[in-house]
Amino acid sequence: MTDLKHSPLHDRHRALGAKFAAFGGWEMPLEYAGGGVLAEHNAVRNAVGVFDVSHLGKATVRGAGAVEFVNSCLAGDLDKITAGQAQYTLCCDDATGGVVDDLIAYRFADDDVFLIPNAANTAEVVRRLAAAAPDGIEVTNRHEDYAIIAVQGPMSADLLARLGAPTRHGYMSFERGTIGGRPLVVCRTGYTGEHGYELVVEAHYAGAVWDALVEEGADLAVRPAGLAARDTLRTEMGYPLHGQDLSLQISPVQARAGWAVGWKKPAFWGRDKLLAEKEAGPARRLWGLSAAGKGIPRPGMAVYVGEQQVGVVTSGTFSPTLKRGIGLALLDTAAGLDSGAEVEVDVRGRRAPMKVVKPPFVPSSVK
Repeated sequence: MTDLKHSPLHDRHRALGAKFAAFGGWEMPLEYAGGGVLAEHNAVRNAVGVFDVSHLGKATVRGAGAVEFVNSCLAGDLDKITAGQAQYTLCCDDATGGVVDDLIAYRFADDDVFLIPNAANTAEVVRRLAAAAPDGIEVTNRHEDYAIIAVQGPMSADLLARLGAPTRHGYMSFERGTIGGRPLVVCRTGYTGEHGYELVVEAHYAGAVWDALVEEGADLAVRPAGLAARDTLRTEMGYPLHGQDLSLQISPVQARAGWAVGWKKPAFWGRDKLLAEKEAGPARRLWGLSAAGKGIPRPGMAVYVGEQQVGVVTSGTFSPTLKRGIGLALLDTAAGLDSGAEVEVDVRGRRAPMKVVKPPFVPSSVK
């Protein structure tokens, strides 16, 4: 993995005995010694976990009319939020309606938008926006200029408050603050389903902020958590992962992400294709799967009703909270399946019974 980029916190992960894996061109901690995925998952559900998610992209769009420009490109409607608020949105392909990336847009001002795309897609999102930007608007890739530390769990506000950071702002909003004198942006966002925050901090300050979180949170049972736990947590919530549950081949309509689309906007990339698919109805739709036995669904596994294949698993894992297999699957709408329907998943040549459900699998605590 010598060609992979490293987070500014890489040395700290090594000192904690992290097991590493490649994510979008970055070598990132998968899990840590002294407990592993189950302990890290449960820490986030019951206390507080801290994640290094610095592999996520960062980009700025600045100049007069920046909000208006971004709004004409991305699917979400930025006019529905004001300065100091964030929005989950989608960058779609104009020709097909497929999803280039899902990302969060932070509205700092009418002339200043900060974007956090997925790691592997950052360069492409920036390229598309830069190619479309009019004179006076500058799109800049800031991928390695900032670190992002996610603080997630029911004790996350207590931990940040002890360090003097702002915590009382609402879900999907952000405030500037400091930890130990280091400036940062505290966003009320996350990918776990728990009350939590994501801290955007200049890369050279990341180590000091991470150390402060770990040291101050010792009596709150704080635990560093890797990206394996992040995946089990997000799957329990039914949150999509780009490249699996959303992609250039899986549209927002198919993935039940239409709520993130500003359908009444006059223009955004992919609008005509998506409106047509929405009106006609998608040929397939994303559902949850809950195992009735010991089977664990995994991406790529076929879903059956009798001898008829009716879909394919896009995400799947063992749920530490529910103690059973769960997953997301694209199911053919022609099969007429609904919540409660019984299906089978081909788990390495054996049929595992599962029930069709509508996520989330566990209640959300984000608000």
